Order: sequence, then C-alpha cells, then structure tokens
Amino acid sequence: MTASKLCFRSAMILLLAGIVWGLHMAISTDHSAMPAHAHLNLLGFVALFLFGIFYRLHPKVEQSRLALPQVAIWILATIILAVGVGLVHTGHEIGDPIAAISSLVVFADAILFTWLVFTAG
Repeated sequence: MTASKLCFRSAMILLLAGIVWGLHMAISTDHSAMPAHAHLNLLGFVALFLFGIFYRLHPKVEQSRLALPQVAIWILATIILAVGVGLVHTGHEIGDPIAAISSLVVFADAILFTWLVFTAG
C-alpha cells in the first residue's frame, strides 16, 4: 500500500469515527470529550488527508522508506492522543501521561514530515 492510499483510507475511517463520536456526544448531551473529538478530527482526518495529497503530488517522497512509517506512526499516535485527551477531559488522571507521551510522538512525526516536505524535489 502506498503512503497516500494509507493516508486517504485512514483519514476517512477516522472521519467516520469522529462523526460517530460527535453523534454520541450530541445524543448523550455529554460534551466533556469534545477536545479529544477535535484532536481526532484535526489530526486524524484533516492532517492525514493533507499528507495524502502531498504524497500523491510527490511520488519520489511517497516511494521513500520513510513515507509509510511516517504515516503509520501518525495514525497510531493520533489515536492514542485522542484517547489520552478524552480520558483527561472525562476526569481520568491516567490520561495525562498518555496524552503527553503521544503528543511528543506526534510532534516528532511532524518534524519528520516537515523534513520530507523540505527535502522534496
């Protein structure tokens, strides 16, 4: 699977997950996890879709050994971050270290993607 295809497919799955989560919050009238919902939508759907466009437009970068790991790390760290933030905002202290560590992983992966963008021909 190419990096762009993984980005697009994962973005759509996370979009649907975000919509279901939003519907659940609306139906239950409990919006305490809204910050986690926003993280999932922005990092999961928006960022991944933009990554996919970049990789599709830069085939040499997409074929590099770093493209797929960059996307896979982003997906995993984003999901863990959303869970951690959700736990924090629903009163579970265990979410703090989960959110902190996964935030650092997302940041490191953003640095990797930035490097890929700047070195693209």
